[in-house]
Amino acid sequence: MHSVQTGRRYAGFVLVLLIVMSIFSIRLFYVQVVDAERLNAISTEARQASRTIPAIRGNIIDSSGRILATTVVSWDVNVDPKIVGPVVLTIDDKKVAFSKEQIAEKLSGILKVPTKELLVKMTGTSRYANLKKSVSAATYTKLINLGLPWLYFDEKQERHYPDGAVAGNILGFVGSDGSALEGIERMMNSCLAGTDGKETYIEGADRIRIPSSVQTIQQVRHGSDVVLSINSDLQYSAQQEMAATVRRLKADWASAIVIEVSTGRILAAAEAPTVDPNNPSGVASQNRSSRIFRSAFEPGSILKPVAAATAIDVGKATPLSEVVAPYALRMPWGEYINDSHQHPPHKLTLTGVMVDSSNTGLVQLGGKVDSKTRYEYMKKFGMGETTGVKFEGESSGLLTTYTKWDKMTDQTTMFGQGVSLTPIQTASIYQAIGNKGIRLSPVLVEGCQDKNGNLNRTAVEAPVRVISESTASQSIDMLEKVVEQGSIGRTARIQGYRVGGKTGTAQIAEGKGYGRLYAVSFVGLAPAEDPKYIVAVTAFKSRTVNNSLGATPGFVSVMKQVLKTYAIPPSTTKSKKLATEWKK
Repeated sequence: MHSVQTGRRYAGFVLVLLIVMSIFSIRLFYVQVVDAERLNAISTEARQASRTIPAIRGNIIDSSGRILATTVVSWDVNVDPKIVGPVVLTIDDKKVAFSKEQIAEKLSGILKVPTKELLVKMTGTSRYANLKKSVSAATYTKLINLGLPWLYFDEKQERHYPDGAVAGNILGFVGSDGSALEGIERMMNSCLAGTDGKETYIEGADRIRIPSSVQTIQQVRHGSDVVLSINSDLQYSAQQEMAATVRRLKADWASAIVIEVSTGRILAAAEAPTVDPNNPSGVASQNRSSRIFRSAFEPGSILKPVAAATAIDVGKATPLSEVVAPYALRMPWGEYINDSHQHPPHKLTLTGVMVDSSNTGLVQLGGKVDSKTRYEYMKKFGMGETTGVKFEGESSGLLTTYTKWDKMTDQTTMFGQGVSLTPIQTASIYQAIGNKGIRLSPVLVEGCQDKNGNLNRTAVEAPVRVISESTASQSIDMLEKVVEQGSIGRTARIQGYRVGGKTGTAQIAEGKGYGRLYAVSFVGLAPAEDPKYIVAVTAFKSRTVNNSLGATPGFVSVMKQVLKTYAIPPSTTKSKKLATEWKK
């Protein structure tokens, strides 16, 4: 009886066991076959990760290919302490076991961090510890070659300007997050920035990426390079001269622009004070941008060649047209226009008016042209509009329509009051005169260049015929006399070269009137017989010299360097003979 009961219990146990095993088998079949795909997807999704592959920002280079701005890539070196442990590395085709302490010692030699310090960071249950920040590409490569499964890296990009403050005022800078904040960096961001890539991968149980699982979701497109027209050597020397000018004149700032007459290319756009884009916070906010493109002020007498050229071009005057120029000229409505200094009435030609920079002489000869025509010529010279550079935040200056001029403004616009210009607009006016009367769009950015060297050139505005070739030639003849015979103009002479130019001492508007400080300028071209280059120098709010004697030394220094840089041979001809006075 006992054996029968035992047999029944055993049979029952076997039956239950068979039932349980059947249930597990069915469940296993369901998991491994029927629901395998869904469960595998859930598992994969849980272990799936992604990362952004940052695009490397392109370079900014000068006309010779010299790098003015570039991106330096570095890596932060990190570990996951929870999975740090002994590893087997392949050394000379042999598998060699290394303890955690031995690996720490090896890392110490590469990272130049004490072994003990590394061991502390590599030990524990946290999932993150930084061993060293911002290692170089060479160090990164050595670490990658070790093949440590628990070592990983964070790539970082830092913008670097190798020449410091050279062209800093036009290059601009980027923020700590890489966003473009100023200058060319911001203006040409679409060219420089590129497009980030993205990839996904699956992590193993140890949180190590499984190489075969990597999938590229979006291909990274690195940024292209921006090519400038700037000659960085010329830019450097011009900036040094402007810094000296600011010190000598105790001015708020000074600028020098160099333009190639036949192309409109800006070879230098120098300012002082300026900014080192590596440390933009190191200077006051007003010195972090370009005044050459953004600061507009009344230009004064450097605008007189526009009124003179207009009168010649419409047949109302010639360089030898005669006028009696008093110190003070009473206008029909009772107000007076004065020259800059007391003098008896002078019998001047239009050339003499330029040499003496006579306001009273100019309004008589230039005033023979009606207001509408003078306004139209000003527009053709580019006044009242931003230049073709379209620099970030560029000012258009101020040129109100002639119908809104009052009686006095109608006169003062001829000698640079009642209007305002940026330094680049002023330089562009002289480029047109030097280029046989054709104004070209100034060029600062040559274009966007891809990694294969293909240059997508920046679109430029169509050339504008402002004055006839004959008028331009006569205007240059008069400007040459300013340098040969002017009391201040002659300080702009350059031995061996024929030079033309114009002085300018402009009152600076303050409130409803003018302050006691001036913007002093000199704009010139050389060689006068065949102009190649324009140099425009301005010092704003000079406190030691209140006329163009403050600007001519800077002009001479920069123009000499330009002529030397481009190996321009000395002049072999003489200037045209033009009378500056008349007698009857």
